[in-house]
Amino acid sequence: MHHSMTGFAAAQGGSGAHSWSWDLRSVNAKGLDLRLRVPDWLTGLEAQLKARLTRALSRGSVTLNLRITREEQAGRLTVNTAALDEVLAALVTVEERAMMQGISLAPSRAADLLTQRGVLETGGGEDDIDRLNADLLKDFDRLVTAFLAMRESEGRALVALLNGHFDRIESLVTQAAAVVDARRDAMAKTLKAQLARVLESDIKVDPQRLAQELALIAVKADVTEELDRLTAHVAAARDLLAGTGPAGRKLDFLAQEFNREANTLCSKSQNAELTAIGLELKAVIEQMREQVQNLE
Repeated sequence: MHHSMTGFAAAQGGSGAHSWSWDLRSVNAKGLDLRLRVPDWLTGLEAQLKARLTRALSRGSVTLNLRITREEQAGRLTVNTAALDEVLAALVTVEERAMMQGISLAPSRAADLLTQRGVLETGGGEDDIDRLNADLLKDFDRLVTAFLAMRESEGRALVALLNGHFDRIESLVTQAAAVVDARRDAMAKTLKAQLARVLESDIKVDPQRLAQELALIAVKADVTEELDRLTAHVAAARDLLAGTGPAGRKLDFLAQEFNREANTLCSKSQNAELTAIGLELKAVIEQMREQVQNLE
């Protein structure tokens, strides 16, 4: 199943004193561009989120936002002994340096130590963060599942649109081939009449040069190869859509080839009806290219 690069999903969750909300969105891009906005105090979480997104996606400009709040709970104050030891060691160093300078410092109080950042916590410290990260990752997996479901749904719609464009291109190629067949006799008569006028004139004509010019005119007017290549491109594009895995890049390249053949058809048409078909081909191909650029 092919996926669109456009998608959105949002979710909310909670665990213990924490509650959070996610939103995950993406638009088209040449490669995979991940932009995550995650609270930096959730140690290690961002790297794990990036790894999961990289496994799930191949293309798109993806933005993830995580907003998390914490409800303070009374009676759960704890002392982070590691942080306290660091503060005490720093205090000893300060007192020793002060004594060396002959400076007497006032005695430190426990209340002063507790105000230092990280000494007094309202939870279980690192263990709480590890548990919270685990809960967030479980919730994130559900978010990604919903996100991929939307991209898959958008992808089905894109495939249907593209098949419609391919049907229209095939129809226009068939019309162009009919016009070419219909104008063949008229072009032959016109060319014979022009050749007769040249031969009846007093102008001396080099037979070899005349043959070269006639061959050149025939080549310039022949659009059979362009029509055949357009038909082959449609078949190749359908094969890509029928296959598995990302097809957006290859289809984008094919869209350029479609456009090249349509341009050549218009330049060689020498017929108002055939030119009109060529211009409509270009319009359909441009619509197809716009849709292809949203396909992963």
